[in-house]
Amino acid sequence: MAFNSRQYEWADLTLILGGRDVTGFRGIKYSEKIEREAIFAKGRDAHSIQSGNSTVEGEITLLQSEYEALVKSGKGSVLSLSLDALVAYGNPANADPIITDRLLGIRFTESAKELKQGDKMMEITLPFIALRVQNQV
Repeated sequence: MAFNSRQYEWADLTLILGGRDVTGFRGIKYSEKIEREAIFAKGRDAHSIQSGNSTVEGEITLLQSEYEALVKSGKGSVLSLSLDALVAYGNPANADPIITDRLLGIRFTESAKELKQGDKMMEITLPFIALRVQNQV
């Protein structure tokens, strides 16, 4: 049995945002969190760990042209958009298994532009929250 230790790389990443293949994105980060609390009763050791609300948050970094396309689809503001995203890892040409994460109900929480002397392009980072992540292998 052959062992393949090849790891996913940037070139293997595809982002579909709102049904559109986004070619001008420079980064994506997302995480799932859940509230956890140790429950204490008799004695000094916890009796159990209880779970509370779960949240999904992250950020997408885009080139200005992609950002402006989102602004246009949001009728003037990305803050009015509610989108789903597919993040796919893998390269079928290398016989990689494709791993897909589906982020449901993305809502951007901030929209800020910045450009400094010497910059060759504008990168815009959009923080977001989402309803949930569905992992599909």
